[in-house]
Amino acid sequence: MKLTILGGGGFRVPLVYGALLTDRGEGRVTEVVLHDLDDSRLYAVARVLAEQAADVPDAPKVTATTDLDEALRGADFIFSAIRVGGLEGRANDERVALAEGVLGQETVGAGGIAYGLRTVPVAVDIARRVARLAPDAWLINFTNPAGLVTEAMSRHLGDRVIGICDSPVGLGRRIARVLGAKNPQEAWIDYVGLNHLGWVRGLRIAGRDELPRLLADPDLLGSFEEGKLFGADWLRSLGAIPNEYLHYYYFNREAVRAYQQADKTRGAFLADQQARFYEEMRRPDAAALTAWDRTRAEREATYMAENRETAGAGERDADDLSGGYEKVALALMRAIARDERTTLILNVRNQGTLSARDTDAVIEVPCLVDANGAHPVAVAPLPDHATGLVCSVKAVEREVLAAADSGSRATAVKAFALHPLVDSVNVARRLVEGYTAVHPGLAYLG
Repeated sequence: MKLTILGGGGFRVPLVYGALLTDRGEGRVTEVVLHDLDDSRLYAVARVLAEQAADVPDAPKVTATTDLDEALRGADFIFSAIRVGGLEGRANDERVALAEGVLGQETVGAGGIAYGLRTVPVAVDIARRVARLAPDAWLINFTNPAGLVTEAMSRHLGDRVIGICDSPVGLGRRIARVLGAKNPQEAWIDYVGLNHLGWVRGLRIAGRDELPRLLADPDLLGSFEEGKLFGADWLRSLGAIPNEYLHYYYFNREAVRAYQQADKTRGAFLADQQARFYEEMRRPDAAALTAWDRTRAEREATYMAENRETAGAGERDADDLSGGYEKVALALMRAIARDERTTLILNVRNQGTLSARDTDAVIEVPCLVDANGAHPVAVAPLPDHATGLVCSVKAVEREVLAAADSGSRATAVKAFALHPLVDSVNVARRLVEGYTAVHPGLAYLG
């Protein structure tokens, strides 16, 4: 089976390949094609993968190419993990937003809109090529903003594109762990929302909802990441456990202030860190896997550091430093390729699951997965406060899609102005001016 990874020179690709190396089952991936526009990054990542596979018999064969059409032909699965504009673009997203006093995070608020505006046209081009060159392939979207990009691609690929994220999985695992579940994977997680905008409203272990027990126990609530971030009182008020990214909404002023006071934004930190890694990989004698492991450990340990500092949450737990999205991707591929039925939290078209949104809106919910793809599970309606936020942010996503389709600068301004974390039409106008000045990928906005 052939797997193509778009953005194959990306830093997190070895996580995916490492997961593939653990799969010894029938119908496993035997060929991996890495595609990237930067051949030096492809070379660096290929070196890491070669060291990962050194002692693994029958490891998937790895090839690399800068030719997109060549990479897509004959693929059974395609992972889209591109970053349009690179980490320099992410750092600019943050810088422009923070100068206006609003959030520049890569998937939330102004930064997420800017990232979406320059990513959607590229993602749509990829989707059209997949439809033409690999119509039977399944495309698994890692590219952020994941829900928005998945919806853009679904207009050309239908339900054969599925978005994934490790945030809901990690949240469910942490809750199950503090509740004493012997096998957190067996817990049923009632999770509903959009990507990076969802809530756990129940967690069933052996058929019993244990979330009320967690919400009633301040010590348990304060023992894991989200409890430390949001505080026990706020979680009890909500009656649910929010995705960690909702910290940017519920504590927006504090988050913006922390990012403004930081020595470096997250994007700037990662740009510098990864530049050192790729530069090190230019040395033929460098230990590729060791260098990658060291860089990854630092990356994971500093994830959402400003938010944790604002909340006094301390360091991340060791169990939360191991990644996770690659495991979701492998489980998704297995379920489809082998008809190994499973349940995963995924980004898929609504299909009537949430009554407040239309059929084609991509949402993030538990799905039953089999050889025919991912099928969203029926869920209870969200409470009004959550429904309002989901509808508001989805409306912004639709304006981003409309701006990307039409090239309308006015529609781009509208997308920024309507976002709950951008509080002024004038700020929205200045954001569009600032972003078009630093991003060549936004030159299409007339």
